[in-house]
Amino acid sequence: MPAKKQPKVSILVPCYNVEKFLPECLDSIINQTLKDIEIICINDGSKDSTLDIIKRYAKKDKRFVVIDKENEGYGKSMNRGLDAATGEYVGIVESDDWVDSDMFESLVKIAEKKKVDVVKSNFYEYTTTNGKQNKKYNSLPDKNVNIVINPHEETAVFFAYPAIWSAIYKREFLVKNKIRFLESPGASFQDTGFNFKVFACTKRAYLTSKAWLHYRCDNENSSVKSTGKVFCVCDEYEEIERFFKERGDLDEFMRKLISRVKFGTYMWNLNRLASDAQKQFLKRFSLEYKKYHKEKILDRKYFDDKQWLKMLSIINPYNPIYPVFRAIISVIQPIYKTRISDGYKVYYIFNKIVIKKIKL
Repeated sequence: MPAKKQPKVSILVPCYNVEKFLPECLDSIINQTLKDIEIICINDGSKDSTLDIIKRYAKKDKRFVVIDKENEGYGKSMNRGLDAATGEYVGIVESDDWVDSDMFESLVKIAEKKKVDVVKSNFYEYTTTNGKQNKKYNSLPDKNVNIVINPHEETAVFFAYPAIWSAIYKREFLVKNKIRFLESPGASFQDTGFNFKVFACTKRAYLTSKAWLHYRCDNENSSVKSTGKVFCVCDEYEEIERFFKERGDLDEFMRKLISRVKFGTYMWNLNRLASDAQKQFLKRFSLEYKKYHKEKILDRKYFDDKQWLKMLSIINPYNPIYPVFRAIISVIQPIYKTRISDGYKVYYIFNKIVIKKIKL
């Protein structure tokens, strides 16, 4: 019996209670112009008809691989999918999103022509609340699109939206570098660690300005909308530091880069949390960055003026900048009596940085 031909792309589709959106997602995948694919659906213990839908598609299309397991969380599901993948490349499509028919053919052509480990694209924000609306979201840094980059030299890619599903990855590259997801049951934001590992391990990546994936923004069950998972992003950055320490790559450059990328993620997390949760998270935020500051890990060149001042205010609890500390009356106060340049002084009012000209 002849050996099974290796598919060009293994497309991972993690599924959990998505009966409402799954058919649109799977239809968009089976209709890809690139036919040489395998479609790995990982059912994470769904309680609705998700598994029945997957089985129905698999019965009609031999390219499907069905993994049915108990509910263990996103990270475990994705690692099961990576273990099952046999393709030359790996793609990810979330089960409530959908993709244009030429997405994977286009990404593979770029990857092969440019000889890169990863090709990452922009994507569309898709909503159906007030009629179907697609808006292209240009998440990638303009100066780095449509060229091959080394992320160690062009670090702007680390600050883009993780969007691990608007890309393909060479599977051999993932295996060689042991790039996997953090298996934290019930957690969210596992794309954070995976995305960072990918770009920190490659020296050849290609960012394209084009977009093919339609990211659904109006799924109320999406884990990104959960405000209860206060410290999940902290777990991801602990995993990132563990990963590079184990590789022997946690040098000064990497620590400085991690601390800056983490700052942006922590600020995003802080802003999405409710008041009580903000207080809990801000305490940890402050402690971690006091430690970085003491160890001289924070690198001024990675921050603009506003970001640097926010970071200093996070470290110093006497200069709070976030709503959990709002008073009834606004008070203008200097931050560290810092001059942003000759002739100017920086002040804080509520959540805003104010720069005022002064007499010298």
